[in-house]
Amino acid sequence: MKKKYKDKKAIALKYDPGKEEVPIVIAKGKGYLAEKIIEVARKHDIIIEENKVLAESLYNIEVGEEIPPELYEAIAIIIAFVFKVKNKLNKQS
Repeated sequence: MKKKYKDKKAIALKYDPGKEEVPIVIAKGKGYLAEKIIEVARKHDIIIEENKVLAESLYNIEVGEEIPPELYEAIAIIIAFVFKVKNKLNKQS
């Protein structure tokens, strides 16, 4: 396994404000699996945020669990960014 892939981590979150109160970890992986998670996200036009520090914190959360309160602010900033980008893309269509 190449060094650049070995240490890479990816975490997928799900958040639907009408259904979930808090974002949920729906997938996580390291190395090759992280690359596959990113590949699937790109294939489905899912916005990707690269943040190694946050990824390290999220990696300790089990799949299916809600993010902990201490990460709410960081995740809220990312969610706001994602909604803003999606809104701009929808206006351009």
